[in-house]
Amino acid sequence: MADVRPFRGIRPQDNLAAAVIAPPYDVLSEEEARAIVANKPNSFLRVTRSEVDLPSGSDAHSSEAYAMARENLDRFLAEGVMVQDSDPCFYLYVQTWKGRTQVGLMCECSTDEYDQGLIKKHELTRPDKEQDRVDHIATLNAQTGLVFLTFRDEVASLRDVMTIAQDIPPAWSVTTDDGVEHTLIVISDAGLVTSIQKAFEDVPALYIADGHHRSAAASRVAAERSGRGGFLAGVFPDSQLEILAYNRVVFDLNGHTDQELLSAISVHFEVSEDVDPEPVGRGHWTLYLSGRWYGLNARPGVVPDDPVGSLDVSVLQDRVLGPLLGIANPRTDKRIQFVGGIRGHQALSSAVDSGRGAVAFHLYPTGMDQLLAVADADQLMPPKSTWFEPKLRGGVLVNRMS
Repeated sequence: MADVRPFRGIRPQDNLAAAVIAPPYDVLSEEEARAIVANKPNSFLRVTRSEVDLPSGSDAHSSEAYAMARENLDRFLAEGVMVQDSDPCFYLYVQTWKGRTQVGLMCECSTDEYDQGLIKKHELTRPDKEQDRVDHIATLNAQTGLVFLTFRDEVASLRDVMTIAQDIPPAWSVTTDDGVEHTLIVISDAGLVTSIQKAFEDVPALYIADGHHRSAAASRVAAERSGRGGFLAGVFPDSQLEILAYNRVVFDLNGHTDQELLSAISVHFEVSEDVDPEPVGRGHWTLYLSGRWYGLNARPGVVPDDPVGSLDVSVLQDRVLGPLLGIANPRTDKRIQFVGGIRGHQALSSAVDSGRGAVAFHLYPTGMDQLLAVADADQLMPPKSTWFEPKLRGGVLVNRMS
């Protein structure tokens, strides 16, 4: 069963939501965050990127930065920029982008279920990033970042009760500069809250789509406090989610000429010239080199039959990036850059044409079915395997710990 809990959410005053909600803290540079705050003084970046209120270049992971985040959150509450609901509620976070809508239940999920493996992972965490979230949560006594969870959309009763909840008039609806419409619905009716909880009891497992560091940090804080642990989550059905490609740019050819690289690649891939930039399906890649797009089609036997090895990101790493281009550890190698699919193939060709990169690879997106299969097998995906859009905004909800 999936244990989902209502909570007393801290959220923007309805008429101020557009001025508060902000891009995720981890997709912005300090300069970008400062520019946003200069135009929107009540931006939630004052909590998630609180170094914007410290001298330029200040350490974002310092005790001073965490203390400033706490001060800013307290000020938002004191000034009525954000308010806390008096009773525990569920919330729906609805996002519409390019004609597609995804509806997530905003709730508190159980760190006990996380610790027991009932909330399944597919990535490793970095100790420094995990510690940053621990320190942020502990100093603020609040969780300000959502853990993005998903589940297999197979429970009819859950679909029915979520449909009922979507008929509740929204607290607010905001369209951000990137064209995404964000809507928050507050579910305060006790009967409906109970019905949602009961429906989730038929969901066998939840899966982390994004937020491994935030969930791991919440587990650690709960263990340190010896209390009933929970973490702020947005739980979305897998049928509504879309993963974009996560592409690669490599800065040199590891001593190869163009022709030598293409010849070496052709051992495991059929190589075709002057193709469309976007791959046509799984087991297909495109490569941009010296002003031309090439298609790569895996030869028979190249793609192994296991959840991780069969991923297109794994095949590219195991057959090309590692042995031919010398990218042994893509987590740490400075010769590779990862480019989110939201930027399109033009970002890849521009990187190479400008001379900043030597070769670029466009991948077919990892599928939700593949992500779930890896997690079910208790395995780990390679770094930068998934890029979800639209992104969940910061400041939509905060969970203050008891």
